Amino acid sequence: MASEPHHVVIVGAGFGGLATARVLGNSPVRVTLVDRRNYHLFQPLLYQVATAVLSPSDIAEPIRRILSRYKNITVLMGEVTGIATEQREIQFAGRVLRYDTLVLATGATHSYFGHSEWERFAPGLKTLEDARRIRANILLALERAELETDPEVRRRLMTFAVIGGGPTGVEMAGSIAGLTHEALEREFRNIDPRRARILLVEAGSRILPQFPEDLSAYAERALVRLGVEISVGAPVNDINADGIQVGETFIPCGTIVWGAGVRASPVGDWLSRETDRAGHVSVNPDLSVPGFENIYVIGDAALAKDDKGTPLPGLAQVAQQQGYYLGRALLRRITKGEEPPPFRFHSRGNLAVIGRNAAVVEWNDVKLRGFLAWLVWGIAHVYLLVGFQNRLIVTLRWLYAYLTYRPGTRIIPDDRGGEAMAKPNEPRGT
Repeated sequence: MASEPHHVVIVGAGFGGLATARVLGNSPVRVTLVDRRNYHLFQPLLYQVATAVLSPSDIAEPIRRILSRYKNITVLMGEVTGIATEQREIQFAGRVLRYDTLVLATGATHSYFGHSEWERFAPGLKTLEDARRIRANILLALERAELETDPEVRRRLMTFAVIGGGPTGVEMAGSIAGLTHEALEREFRNIDPRRARILLVEAGSRILPQFPEDLSAYAERALVRLGVEISVGAPVNDINADGIQVGETFIPCGTIVWGAGVRASPVGDWLSRETDRAGHVSVNPDLSVPGFENIYVIGDAALAKDDKGTPLPGLAQVAQQQGYYLGRALLRRITKGEEPPPFRFHSRGNLAVIGRNAAVVEWNDVKLRGFLAWLVWGIAHVYLLVGFQNRLIVTLRWLYAYLTYRPGTRIIPDDRGGEAMAKPNEPRGT
């Protein structure tokens, strides 16, 4: 009787998990991919959903459609709640699933640095639900300002604060400025959206600290030209329904967006392994977890290091390269009994978009800024999108928005009306 094929279970269909699955597709191994959602999400463009440039379906693709050509891959929808390492089982959706090799590519979520109560007032941007909520908050704040007669209340409603000066915060602040100062300027009668106040708050000494100082300075000038106010050197001390406390100053706000920190998924708890402060699990050079020869962690949940011992950044390109590497390494190990070489990350550069015709790119010794960097950024992101249909739709939407200054998805869902009109920062029902 023929033995059962080696069973590889992959948890998470982000960049890393999906890349691993594709390499293992149509191979002699059995693959099961588990994710709590039925779609792969292109997170780098979530802020464009949040600011009404793109619709959710533009940056999400059903996992089953992506992997349908691979007959050895089964896709299961369910949220993993635990791992029994001795039994080689994962628990999810009220059932157990046995594995021979386990790949954990479960990503990360928001970190509020010990202030979880801030989340209800300052949503982060990791999921489509987050993007829809932020988009509704922005649009509802403007709708309430249109109805408001009290100048102070109207001023608060038209103040938007983005916390965190990394790429996510910079892109979000620039996109809100483009929405309010350009796209909506003729659509209201009682308010002028161009008078909206957009704040970008960074506790460190400068925005985009992972970029060289000259590119960081360019980004700051470009944001100021867009009408964004930048605050650096003072942390946010408190957040509530009425605004934010920055240092000794309280700033009334209608909408607050969190982009200041992330925390890895609970892989460390599942495996009973120590983690760093952000929840990352240390991995060996082949991305396996020390003490477990058949368990691997990749992407935002892993603490992987380069040749110099520097932790790799939590970027899509890192996760994707780890996924491709691990897929090939597992095939060599399972089918040939060969040990793979260590993982080596090859940087494709750092990119951040600021606004229309403005971006920064750093790649080895090459630095780009302005329109050319914006063009490179756009091409890179369209290329990484899954599926030709998504690439075509996103390209056409961007072209339309560029030529007309009009984003195309400004619908407020019915479930964000009613109570949400009273407090745009609070989730419905609070």
